[in-house]
Amino acid sequence: MDLELGNMLLIAGGTLAIPILAFVASFLLWPAALIRVYYWYWRRALGLQVRYADCEAYRFCYSTRGKPGSRPSVLMLHGFSTHKDMWLSVAKYLPKHLHVVCVDMPGHEGTTRTNAADYSIDGQVTRIHQFVDNLRLNKKPFHLVGTSMGGNVAGVYAARYPSDVSSLTLICPAGLKQPHESKFVKHLRVLEKTQNIQGVPLIPSTSDEMDDMIKLVSHIRYKIPQQILQGLVDVRIPHNDFYREAFMEIVGESSRYSLHDNMHLITAPVQVIWGKQDQVVDVSGASVLAEALPGCQVELLENCGHSVPVERPRKTARLIMDFLIVQQNMGNGSSKKHS
Repeated sequence: MDLELGNMLLIAGGTLAIPILAFVASFLLWPAALIRVYYWYWRRALGLQVRYADCEAYRFCYSTRGKPGSRPSVLMLHGFSTHKDMWLSVAKYLPKHLHVVCVDMPGHEGTTRTNAADYSIDGQVTRIHQFVDNLRLNKKPFHLVGTSMGGNVAGVYAARYPSDVSSLTLICPAGLKQPHESKFVKHLRVLEKTQNIQGVPLIPSTSDEMDDMIKLVSHIRYKIPQQILQGLVDVRIPHNDFYREAFMEIVGESSRYSLHDNMHLITAPVQVIWGKQDQVVDVSGASVLAEALPGCQVELLENCGHSVPVERPRKTARLIMDFLIVQQNMGNGSSKKHS
């Protein structure tokens, strides 16, 4: 009896050991693969489906959940060198029935990589409008959300295509002339003098540089295992040449202050969310938008850096939903008055 029990425990232990050993091996030997599986699993758990939109020879990759309903659809634009999955932590706290679309920006992740013209802010705005038309997302005005580079694109999009956008949320948007320079911008000025494009902190090529980048974009200090840092770098390295090309476009003369140059044309209600400890795009940009856009709603988050959707996902989702509800109620009130 004891021998049989011992054999059963040995078999059971061996069965349990196999997936545990597989996980440990993946963690140590293939962290990049583990990171991809992690995103796949999280999308699946949240009910987001990955889809593709083909516009002639150009392909957009996006994730979506829900269907258009009484509330405006929500289109979310990510920042430089990230991808649609950066919104997963925010999507977790958004209503399941809300129609949400998270698109890979031009050249990023699963969206077609073409040439430098598409990576400028104007080029990205044109491509995103192409995507919106393809999905017929503008059949009814939608709520547009953009962070960092995506905030720059979102603001210019709202200025250029006002009838498409019902309301706008800008999260730590780039493209403004801030009264105060951030740590990152000061570093860029040094790189400009030395013409050292290899030293851009947002384009890491080692695990140590990856750790430095995370510390730059986030106020929260995460304790990330070396293997995961290496996995994050391994995922990015094949794309670093593209990131450098795209970065030179968005900081070039025609794109660097695109939002600043176009913000006076924005007619949609605007919400601004900014981390007070942002070291990439200085929080003083919020006052620039507030002054230029009467009625602009500004939310400054304590103990938060540049990566607002990652550092404060629940708060970000709640602020967006509160803003959407207020705008919808105001719209309903106006409709009743006219009737």
